[in-house]
Amino acid sequence: MKNKLTICIFSFNRGRFLRNCVNSILACIPDAEIAIFDDNSSDPETCSYLEEAKKNCQVITPDTKGTIKHGGLYHNMNAALELYRNRSLLCFLQDDTQVVRPLPSGEIQALESLFEEHPKLGFIHPCFIRGIDLAKRPVTPEPGPAPEFFFRNNMGQSAGLHYSDLVIFKPNRLTAAGWEFQQSEPSNDRQARQLFGLMAYMWLPFAMWLPEVPAYRGKNKTLGLRLAEKNKQVGFYPFDLWSKELAEARKENSQGRVPVAEELLECTPVTPKKPWTYNPLTGFRLLKHLNNAEVALRRWLGR
Repeated sequence: MKNKLTICIFSFNRGRFLRNCVNSILACIPDAEIAIFDDNSSDPETCSYLEEAKKNCQVITPDTKGTIKHGGLYHNMNAALELYRNRSLLCFLQDDTQVVRPLPSGEIQALESLFEEHPKLGFIHPCFIRGIDLAKRPVTPEPGPAPEFFFRNNMGQSAGLHYSDLVIFKPNRLTAAGWEFQQSEPSNDRQARQLFGLMAYMWLPFAMWLPEVPAYRGKNKTLGLRLAEKNKQVGFYPFDLWSKELAEARKENSQGRVPVAEELLECTPVTPKKPWTYNPLTGFRLLKHLNNAEVALRRWLGR
């Protein structure tokens, strides 16, 4: 698997989004090995696509993982780390993300070389900066481990300095350090800070979350969440793929320019209002309170 990227996609009940994610990888990184870790999806569209995807991907569900019997994102991440611990490079994506540009083999080799040259580097983040976050936490890039990368300044955020759920890493480096994925991004960020150090960001990323997507909280939609999704007009807004020529042109001018998603990406056939959001409850304080109250009530009732 030398110089080959293994991409793990974590999925639940979003078949249309999952198909888009897989198709973007096939178009932009055709030599990648693709594994879908599905968390027991139940809707017919997703189940149908999972059968279709077996032509190009390995599909793994809780009853096929063997060592990990529980579902959930971080349990599935641990299952992926165990299953692919001997691969050269792993990339974790989710079903509501997309690859947006070609990632040539030379760039994959450069990622592997970066890890080899920096034994304390734990993670590389492959995604653009979310514009919605910049009002609270401006990004002042700091020199990274190589000219094509930068480190993010500390603005008091609980995650994103040392770790993100969307990452590239060497699995044997994590296992040698005793890494185990914890049950939240902040917990994993603290673990990454202790074991490795700052996460490297790419001046020219290749993946991104889709904006304004439907969401699940604990596999259930609360009334507050449903109302927020209706107000936000959540939907399916895939990104335009960059051509090889466009990617090369943007690479020439990428260093020193913070790669903000809204400045560099467009959706097809329509682009939602910018800045994009990635949680339907963002901006709806009352609906957020309603959602939290229903979640608390369900926990109290044991449902």
